Amino acid sequence: MSAPPPEAAPELEPRLRQVLDFEREWWKHPGPKERQIRERFGLSLARYHHLLNRAIDRPEALAYDPMLVRRLRRLRESRRRKRFARQLGFEH
Repeated sequence: MSAPPPEAAPELEPRLRQVLDFEREWWKHPGPKERQIRERFGLSLARYHHLLNRAIDRPEALAYDPMLVRRLRRLRESRRRKRFARQLGFEH
């Protein structure tokens, strides 16, 4: 008797995939990032970052683009640490 086939990993939602694709290559296109976000996604910068943070927390995103997702997670964590340090009065 053979083992059951492994379950296919769930796919990342298309919108979240588009956000990751954009994040990987936005710097290659002319103009400020915020303007590109508004033109491409029709979102405010705050809403875009909410969507991006949602994306990088998903295991499907890690499977889709591991290097990018790990880098974005590191950057987010670094920003959180700096913000927390400022709140405690430990500015560098």
